[in-house]
Amino acid sequence: MVHFGATVFYTERSFFGPAATGRPLASGVRSAFMLDEGTAQLERSDPFTLFDAWYGDAWASERDANAMACATADAGGAPSVRMVLLKGREGDGFVFYTNFGSRKGLEIGGNPRASLVFHWKSLRRQVRIDGTVDTVDEGAADAYFASRPRDSQVAAWASLQSEVMPERFELEKRFAHFELKYKGRSVPRPPHWSGYRVRAEKLEFWLDRPYRLHERIVFERASKDWHVTRLYP
Repeated sequence: MVHFGATVFYTERSFFGPAATGRPLASGVRSAFMLDEGTAQLERSDPFTLFDAWYGDAWASERDANAMACATADAGGAPSVRMVLLKGREGDGFVFYTNFGSRKGLEIGGNPRASLVFHWKSLRRQVRIDGTVDTVDEGAADAYFASRPRDSQVAAWASLQSEVMPERFELEKRFAHFELKYKGRSVPRPPHWSGYRVRAEKLEFWLDRPYRLHERIVFERASKDWHVTRLYP
């Protein structure tokens, strides 16, 4: 586990420790779906504990367990979706990094809400997250950017993300330009590149069951607590 300020950054092997080795599914995580409402209420009162357990299991069986679909919408309500990588969880916030000038960045700027989906095919599990979006603090963004491979740092300067590119050679020229510009010194974080934090207001945990009689349990924020319901599959 690596800490930068209040943000936790995940790595494949270190964040979950023993949990990443893949304990039996019946060890309390899956049992949350097997018990009656009253018995299961205490365990299910914290959706983030359940998410962390599922996330740990996913790293034991998935190549990119932190891959998540991120959906945003423009001012007119037209949606768009793309895959991004979860880079940290900060309390109720799920963090990813991008260029503010990208389509998702521009849409978040005008409509600061997003939906996330994790789908772990090998485990037959899915988590959906809806919430508001804000930006991470400068210190956390600087620390994460400094941890990236140098070529990825240079690429953050070179790419005019989501803008029309006349030909690939233009991108390669821009990369070479910034590679030369920062040769022999640290690459600073571009002012247009930082992190977004999706603050969860609603989480839905989906678990595959035979005959398509799947489990769907929803946590919805109600003041300081979470309201828990089941949905028909």
